[in-house]
Amino acid sequence: MINPFDLDKQRELVFANEPANQAVRALAILSGLPNMHAFSSAKPNVVVIQYNLRDYTLSSLEHALEHEGFQLDHSFLHHVGRNIIYYCEDTTRHNMEIRDHVTKRNEKDVFVGLQSQHPHHEHAGKPLAQREFE
Repeated sequence: MINPFDLDKQRELVFANEPANQAVRALAILSGLPNMHAFSSAKPNVVVIQYNLRDYTLSSLEHALEHEGFQLDHSFLHHVGRNIIYYCEDTTRHNMEIRDHVTKRNEKDVFVGLQSQHPHHEHAGKPLAQREFE
């Protein structure tokens, strides 16, 4: 069983060197979010964030920042570390039956809608040999 206190997370957001002052701008934005604590770090280009998995995930926060034009550090080590955190947080939310916010779109529904609009959707997933004989 998962301890409810394990839902409180502290993470580092690591930004790319360019453009300059991304960490300062991100700190200003993140500090204004409800149930979010953001702090500057002694490390350059890093913002420390504290949040609860009932409210946020690292994935959703980073994707929102990238959507706003921020550039994260995509070095191999940071990339792998982030993906492990994404997986662990998603698994924890699933196990705790924490539902996504109503405003978040269900990605599965989006792809189902796109596939039905594709002119060759009836062939999706069929081997080439079967496609030729229909």
